[in-house]
Amino acid sequence: MTARFQIVAAHFLAPDVKLLRITAPRIAKHHKPGQFVIIRVNDTGERIPLTIAESDPAAGTVTIIVQGIGKTTKMLNRLEAGDAIVDVVGPLGKASEIEKFGTCVVIGGGVGTAIAYPTAKGLKQAGNEVITIIGGRNRQLVILEDEIRAFADKVIITTDDGSYGEKGLVIDPLKSMIAAGKKVDYVLAIGPIPMMRAVANVTREFKIKTVVSLNPIMVDGTGMCGGCRVQVAGKSQFACVDGPEFDAHQVDFDILTKRNAMYRDLERKSVERHQCQLEGMVK
Repeated sequence: MTARFQIVAAHFLAPDVKLLRITAPRIAKHHKPGQFVIIRVNDTGERIPLTIAESDPAAGTVTIIVQGIGKTTKMLNRLEAGDAIVDVVGPLGKASEIEKFGTCVVIGGGVGTAIAYPTAKGLKQAGNEVITIIGGRNRQLVILEDEIRAFADKVIITTDDGSYGEKGLVIDPLKSMIAAGKKVDYVLAIGPIPMMRAVANVTREFKIKTVVSLNPIMVDGTGMCGGCRVQVAGKSQFACVDGPEFDAHQVDFDILTKRNAMYRDLERKSVERHQCQLEGMVK
């Protein structure tokens, strides 16, 4: 493997969720909130998209947060500081729309919190009131709480099992907020598809501007392969070049769900077939 991108820091934030800080000066210099990179672990590896959680132009590094689900993400999560990745391409995608909206509610479900983090920070820097709702199935899966508390006006935490924060789903505090008459001008929701759909259903009735970040199957990141096609406002768009952020009220979540499930069985078989390779990190 011709390694080019050095890992300078690596640690787990939660079970199977790892932060990797990678040396990538050009990407760090040009990165804006909402953009992503496409990574290839080794010369024979697949290409996968990962959102840039943070960049440091002075240090020349970008930070990604990886949840080990498929073969490649599990391989990434076995890397440590001093290891390297063969390809990191980016920044890709359109940057988040950051302006002064007023009161912004940023919702992160699970690892979606890492994707929402840079945009939430940017919204605060633009002069907005930023209320963040972050959640996970349990306390262990709530990530970046301290980092978000450092800038957010209010942080609400939910867990499915009630082991931390409020028991329930991330949409519950949003519903309560709206029901109490709190004026909400903008909502950003990032996480599992059912969660983003649920948020869109809540805000649609009140005509609150709502944005979601989509992560469909993606290969090249330039709009050429068509793998990341999504249906928005009745038209085909590509998440890699037209997104990844879209108007939540115009996304066809049914089609998105079906497309994201297309290769699930193949992904499972790939992990099983290469389990020995993963254990030994053999090419």
